[in-house]
Amino acid sequence: MAVDPPSHSVERSLRRTGARLVAGVDEVGRGAWAGPVTVCAAITGLRKPPAGLTDSKLLTQRRREELEPVLAGWVHAFALGHASPRECDELGMTAALRLAAVRALEALPEQPDAVILDGKHDYLGGPWRVRTVIKGDQSCVAVAAASVIAKVRRDAMMADLGERYPDFAFADNAGYPSPVHRAALERLGPTDQHRLSWAYLDDLPEWRHLRVHREPVDAGEQLSLGF
Repeated sequence: MAVDPPSHSVERSLRRTGARLVAGVDEVGRGAWAGPVTVCAAITGLRKPPAGLTDSKLLTQRRREELEPVLAGWVHAFALGHASPRECDELGMTAALRLAAVRALEALPEQPDAVILDGKHDYLGGPWRVRTVIKGDQSCVAVAAASVIAKVRRDAMMADLGERYPDFAFADNAGYPSPVHRAALERLGPTDQHRLSWAYLDDLPEWRHLRVHREPVDAGEQLSLGF
């Protein structure tokens, strides 16, 4: 089924309510067994985007890799934020996503007045003014740009890690579940790049004792972490 190209309609609506600078935010790595969760924040303005821009998941790997350097030069600004596997274990995914998003937004050369966040749930919150958009990575130019940059940059990180851990084929699976990844886990156990609070460990009898059972992060701890 054909997908309409992304537009600036959400950004224009935010500008009409006083937001001068709007960032699109998207994440990658939420469902991975290994590696960081990565968030990209991109500011694009209202210029016509490069041809073929859409949600990174709708593009082939080759097309993403062709488009990413074009986007990196085309956007007004972008920045990446990461939450490490240990931070994912310690905080849980919602708080880890927020930490990565905060790191990305704070790394921008100028702070946005509003953020378009892909999805239904606002994992970011204040002090940013957030507009959530379901399938925003398909419908919003800035979010689509963020999705492609985040995916290509994280894939490259995982490919580098794959050189350190060749049995896990991170260059092919980017830390996500795959038969090769699972077979390596069964044989070798998790690396220091694996998330130890994830349920996959329950299915690995030899290694399930390594499973980390995270205590909920209470309000006081969230404040101390900058949440």
